[in-house]
Amino acid sequence: MLKPSLVFILASTVAQTAAAVQLLGDVEVSRIPTAEKTMAEVVNRYQALDEGLATQLSAQKNERDATQLAARQGHRLWQQAVRDVQSGHFDDRSLYWARLSMLNSIKSNSANFKMADWQQNILASAVEKASRGFSDIQYGDDVQIKIFLTGFDPFFLDKDISQSNPSGLVALALDGFRFDINGKKAQIETAMIPVRFEDFDQGIIESLLSPIYRDPKTQFVFTVSMGRSDFDIERFPGRNRSAAAPDNQNLYTGGSKTAPVAPKLNGKDFIGPEFVEFSLPVAAMQVKDGQWKVNDNHTVTTLARGEFNASSLSKLQNETSVEGSGGGYLSNEISYRAIVLQQKFNSPAKVGHIHTPRVKGYDNATEQAIVEQVRTMVMQAAASL
Repeated sequence: MLKPSLVFILASTVAQTAAAVQLLGDVEVSRIPTAEKTMAEVVNRYQALDEGLATQLSAQKNERDATQLAARQGHRLWQQAVRDVQSGHFDDRSLYWARLSMLNSIKSNSANFKMADWQQNILASAVEKASRGFSDIQYGDDVQIKIFLTGFDPFFLDKDISQSNPSGLVALALDGFRFDINGKKAQIETAMIPVRFEDFDQGIIESLLSPIYRDPKTQFVFTVSMGRSDFDIERFPGRNRSAAAPDNQNLYTGGSKTAPVAPKLNGKDFIGPEFVEFSLPVAAMQVKDGQWKVNDNHTVTTLARGEFNASSLSKLQNETSVEGSGGGYLSNEISYRAIVLQQKFNSPAKVGHIHTPRVKGYDNATEQAIVEQVRTMVMQAAASL
């Protein structure tokens, strides 16, 4: 059940989800008709939840009730997607498209009171956060090893509207997964991250991870995204953005390989070192009998030296980051922010980024295999404690 106090949090953090303002008439929502023509079954899988939101919204008489409804329906969407994947329907895409349909319903359907744009944005923020699992992070009282993992939405949808993201599937498949290791009980909780620069600039990662790091039982934080041909564990995330690639709002980093730019945090340039280093037990995670290799990736790019394999963090002290080991896009940035925040909290958690093998469009068998190899990697990491 959605905690009552969380409804207030969802409503009061709309500034941290500034993209919600755009979501009410945005680029992502505008792709729905094309997606329906291409894969109607995927897009409309959770149509009943969207219709329930639209129908019930018209009966709400005040902002609080409308916000509670939006948060509740978003939470139900997350839970349904998790149940679907964990019962054998290995597809992350329906969650993404259903979320957008709900946001469109908020724009299209009026409650039984006049809502200003900012009130609609509060409802959009409630749907966004709840349907990404942010309100569903609950560990059992008997858990001794807490593991947190994030996945990403599908992206580059203008190239292929059917694109899946294996990292999102990993998040749905592993949410709530419990296992015993070395006589201790471990549990994985997960959340889904938007592929939008604005959300990062407004502090979505810091907001999500701060309570995770405050918990002394948190032993691991894994950020996961789709990457290259094998698995890469990214050793040296870099501070700057440089990728010539749009986010899901068709916005760009504003940086390049010759002129990288710092990300923002609450309106100011992000303050931090040019590079940081993961703390994951990489040797334990290099699965010997997995379908794919697991690389300890040291590759970075700096303004002065170009691309090279960094031997240590100390060798990067006087460099300007262009690309971290994870690149110059949001997959690198989520890892960088997660590590910087872990250091600020002085948390004992081991933190780092896993790039999964890439898939073209949607590939059920390959993505299932990716999920199982990540599950094994995480369990072997826990066994190393």
